[in-house]
Amino acid sequence: MKKLLTVVVVQILLINLVTGQEKLTTDTAFKPSGKLWGYTFGDFYYKAHTDNLNRGGANQYTGVEKGRNAFQLRRAYLGYNYDIHPRFSAELLLAAEDNIANQNGNINGDLTSNGKLTFYIKYANIRYKNIWKGTDLVVGQLATPAFSFISEPIWGYRSIERTIADIRRTPSFDLGASLQGKFDPEKGNYGYNLMVGNGTSARPENDKFKWFYGDVYAKFLDKKLVFDLYADYQRLNWTSTFHHSRNMVKGFAGYTTPSFTFGVEAFVNHGQQDVVGNKESSKDTISANATGISLFARGSIIKEKLGYFARFDSYNPDTKYNDFNYVTYSGLTSTYEPNNREKFITAGLDFTPIKNVHFMPNIWYNRYKGAQSSLTGPAAHDHDLVYRITFYYVYGR
Repeated sequence: MKKLLTVVVVQILLINLVTGQEKLTTDTAFKPSGKLWGYTFGDFYYKAHTDNLNRGGANQYTGVEKGRNAFQLRRAYLGYNYDIHPRFSAELLLAAEDNIANQNGNINGDLTSNGKLTFYIKYANIRYKNIWKGTDLVVGQLATPAFSFISEPIWGYRSIERTIADIRRTPSFDLGASLQGKFDPEKGNYGYNLMVGNGTSARPENDKFKWFYGDVYAKFLDKKLVFDLYADYQRLNWTSTFHHSRNMVKGFAGYTTPSFTFGVEAFVNHGQQDVVGNKESSKDTISANATGISLFARGSIIKEKLGYFARFDSYNPDTKYNDFNYVTYSGLTSTYEPNNREKFITAGLDFTPIKNVHFMPNIWYNRYKGAQSSLTGPAAHDHDLVYRITFYYVYGR
């Protein structure tokens, strides 16, 4: 069935390519051109409190000791977009991101062997516009539809924190092919994105399985009200006796105006045989459902000069957790560690002295609650707390 579906899709694309050749004649009025752009954000931070068990491995402050303070760059982008032809464009994006060295000596981020910040290739793709009316074909390393197109832009503060799905490392980009389309090309109120990729982001493929992504969206009230439904699926290990996979279903709703924006995002991520329940003398490999919900608001205090933002996330890595049957749990997917529930809060002000330059004092707080009912003290609940002044600037746009 998969082979037949692949053949049908390839045939449809070839028919569109062949029948569209007469439309690809050179437009004498068109001149190829490109644009260089980028942005950077970072902080001065102070770690006011540290979780005693160094939980929350997917977040940027795990393992950073209490009292540490530093200036840091968390992202630097350098991109180039080039219009080759009225129907073809190319994109290249270099990125350097997320460099934190914790007290255990582990380094997360894009560092050379001697510890210097360096770029890697994040996007490198070509877009064939209107392969059929209202739909573009994009091939290469590109943004996935997980949150990059809808929820992250409406949240508007990636410089403060990732979206709730991004924190759990659902890929924001991947190497593959995508169809990006609108059901109403003139208005753009209804659309879809379909993608198949390696599932390894910027790293080479390391198995025979692919990651499948898809979303549909709708915009109402002059595009102020937005709904998005997303799903993905990936096999992680698949044999005759062991079926290990994961799939996410996620919904988003947002209402945005120049003076006020509100949004809610929620997901269920099913990990098939993704956790190990440890008994006194045996182990069981079992499935788990992780859930998360994120609520945020942002708005204007002084138009184009001062704004505010606030967000609350609640995350449960395993709704089926049973500490009566199992002594402890261990996870097979590292970003879905099953033993601790989390609640995340951030809030701050956004001072914009000129367009595209931001200074943002903010707090970053993540609370951990052990899932086992017998725990006491810091093991039962503890938190990370960070005070920051974040800077963010955009150029070329």
